[in-house]
Amino acid sequence: MAAKAFRDILEKGARAGVFPGRDKESRDWYRQKARAIKKKHNENLIMRNAGDRLKNRVAIGNMYMFYYDPKHKATLPYYDQFPLIFPIAKVKDGFLGLNVHYLPYAYRAILMDALYDIVNNDKMDDSTKLKLSYGVLKGASKYRYFKPCIKKYLNNHVRSRFAYVHPSEWDVALFLPITRWQKASQQKVWNDSKKIIDGK
Repeated sequence: MAAKAFRDILEKGARAGVFPGRDKESRDWYRQKARAIKKKHNENLIMRNAGDRLKNRVAIGNMYMFYYDPKHKATLPYYDQFPLIFPIAKVKDGFLGLNVHYLPYAYRAILMDALYDIVNNDKMDDSTKLKLSYGVLKGASKYRYFKPCIKKYLNNHVRSRFAYVHPSEWDVALFLPITRWQKASQQKVWNDSKKIIDGK
């Protein structure tokens, strides 16, 4: 993805000899740099600069950003208008996605570190994908942070093409402040997610 925020952090990492996804220390380095961006990053700029990364459909195990307008938004307590997802299954009229925006940053790191155990390779290139399914997530306690993140997305309510996030950018995208919450604050969403994870 050609957005400046991604490019700048990846270039800093290359100069420092830190490479995406290779080990937990490297992943933490990229996450820290992304969280240091205090100003809310402009998701419109990311989408405009996505270029040939814009896709018409999603593939299981990749990461994407897109604009979404839920069918039942009038009755939802809140929703994310700009999800950051790993699709996990195709369903009738849409797909299930793991939207990491529903987790506080520390929980995102825990979940993502666990998900790195199910990548198909460690190349961190276009061939790298998560071997994801709902069964895999549900079957292992180390993935329990996924619970508030599973959302169904209807194809006819997607309001943009899907911006593919390269695997080398996953840890940057994970921590960029690009959420677009509607009807509730980020803290309210995160508090509710913690209750779901804790079984309250």
